[in-house]
Amino acid sequence: MEETKIRIRTAGPDDAEQLLAIYAPYVEKTAITFEYDVPDVEEFRDRIRRILKRYPYLVAEISGEAAGYVYLDSFVGRKAYDWSASVSIYVKEQVRKTGIGRALYQAVEEIARAQHIT
Repeated sequence: MEETKIRIRTAGPDDAEQLLAIYAPYVEKTAITFEYDVPDVEEFRDRIRRILKRYPYLVAEISGEAAGYVYLDSFVGRKAYDWSASVSIYVKEQVRKTGIGRALYQAVEEIARAQHIT
């Protein structure tokens, strides 16, 4: 069996369409997002921009296509929690169980540690 080559890089607003395609099934089929409606691509692009101002936002690619993503975001939004963050990981349905989630989590944890975020 051939090993899947995963490339992890910083996400950007131009990734919004691909990342939204990964996110949409989580909104439509689960309750984990706490959203009822899939956001439009511009709203999603704005979310990426906002998060990147302070926190890491990473995308995992396989053969140049987004296969998953992870980001940190404000934990509570109060000053006492400035060094705490929540983590969200989403993986494309077709590539679950390939190590993408683990690779993304390890990468974002390394960045968080360097930024002194827990």
